[in-house]
Amino acid sequence: MTESTSENIEISTQELKDKVVNAIKQVYDPEIPVDVYELGLIYEISVYPVNNVYVMMTLTSPNCPAAEFIPSEVKEKIQQIQGVNHVELELTFDPPYSQDMMSEAAKLELGFL
Repeated sequence: MTESTSENIEISTQELKDKVVNAIKQVYDPEIPVDVYELGLIYEISVYPVNNVYVMMTLTSPNCPAAEFIPSEVKEKIQQIQGVNHVELELTFDPPYSQDMMSEAAKLELGFL
């Protein structure tokens, strides 16, 4: 038991950031069959000491019907990662979302390429 506690404390910043990205990739906009990370809705992911995570994200539009649950689902998925201490999520619309923010994989999935 002591070993797993040590592992949680000693998780590297990059490893935790990778786990955060993988968790975020489990969240989908219900109107678009692509996860919110590949859509380009995540502007920033920062990992701070003691495994605190900060995420700045946007939505496809300020009037997005999923605005109430997408950010909370992102936060919930990150909080489920073993070793994460605290999650702060900031929602912004500056800069405004555009399709240019999508990954190549998302553009291909949606037929833009």
